[in-house]
Amino acid sequence: MGFLQSVYEEVVYRWGSGRSVLLVHVYVDDLIITGAQGDKVEAFKAQMKKEFDMSDLGLLCFYLGVEVRQDASGIALHQTHYTKRILELGGIMGYNPAHTPIEERLKLSRDSTTEEVDFTHYRRLIGSLRYLVHTQPDLAFVVRYVSRFMERPTMEHLRPSKCILRYVVGTLDYGLHYDRAPNTARFIGYCDSDLAGDVDTGKRTTGTMFFLGGCLVSWQSLKQKVVALSSCEAEYIASTTAATQALWLSRMLAELLGRIVDVVELKVDSKSALALAKNVVFHKRSKHICIKYHFGLLGGWEY
Repeated sequence: MGFLQSVYEEVVYRWGSGRSVLLVHVYVDDLIITGAQGDKVEAFKAQMKKEFDMSDLGLLCFYLGVEVRQDASGIALHQTHYTKRILELGGIMGYNPAHTPIEERLKLSRDSTTEEVDFTHYRRLIGSLRYLVHTQPDLAFVVRYVSRFMERPTMEHLRPSKCILRYVVGTLDYGLHYDRAPNTARFIGYCDSDLAGDVDTGKRTTGTMFFLGGCLVSWQSLKQKVVALSSCEAEYIASTTAATQALWLSRMLAELLGRIVDVVELKVDSKSALALAKNVVFHKRSKHICIKYHFGLLGGWEY
């Protein structure tokens, strides 16, 4: 039918250009179709029905556990019904909500001496919370944190997981809202790292988030692969992680729009990390950092 598969996201297919562009997202036997011109969308669906036995479910309202609400202001995504099932699994329905998803300055270790808990139940609970992060980025860090202890969970690990569930009780209807942004919307990214957050390995945690216009479109929280010896190096590794994500996002958006997009603006709150990125002389202080974190000096970044 003349569609081109995306180079940067293999489940996305594109047809046409400009205002007549048509995008199709494929997941097994489900399709999401979007385009600026309704007649192009209808023509595509009619042609697909001739080739396959398909059902037209109309305007997207539910997809893989994500509830979708569309109106004149934009598109809202949330997982209210899925969240209620998680609360039932955790036995938290009816509890008073917590104001924060985790205790301040909480440090957990794999070498906990408290009583072990049912690891099957713990893994199922944490796995369910990981899927909830798709529409609740405020849970990204804490869910990733408790995910580190699925090999041998104990009561010490289960308690903060229950705290996350109590927080979710008060955020049942939380989600993401995407305004109908103009074509001039720019990517703006933020990155940061904590201070030796993993007490077992000394590794730090990287956090990144990207906004397109005023809408959050990408976020992640992950433990760094190497042990940073200073805050400068930890921030440098975090900014590299964010830079690779920025390159992927900008290239994918350019491919979908069929035109060059503006350079992504990345916010880094460490002057020393910026100096390390710009000045090759400083690299003698960071030889223990894997070469992949220095790819920016090879032309991957633009200042």
